Amino acid sequence: MILSAGNIADCSAFEPLYEELDCENVLEAAALDRGYDSDAIRAQLSKDGIEPVIPPKSNRKVHLSYDRDVYKERNRVERFFNKLKQFRRIATRYEKLHWTFLAFIHLATAMISLRNS
Repeated sequence: MILSAGNIADCSAFEPLYEELDCENVLEAAALDRGYDSDAIRAQLSKDGIEPVIPPKSNRKVHLSYDRDVYKERNRVERFFNKLKQFRRIATRYEKLHWTFLAFIHLATAMISLRNS
């Protein structure tokens, strides 16, 4: 998990996040939301043998197709972030320092995992 400023576009945070992936983790497809729809991201994923499953932005001139069934699996991630935002301290970002905020995110993630097990 990488924290970025609230006014930063999703696609600009892709590179540091992608570099953090474990090289032994073999991905077949990457289901990302529209914020990651850029030719550079699609090229990077394709170069590494990963199928980009990204719906095109509405202003894209050439409409690209994507696997809708794989994209539907993203709902698990969206549900997790919804559960994470139920923690008031995280939703309102009481913490001023990024490392303490990230620590509370890890703590809330552990609590969510314990509830679901």
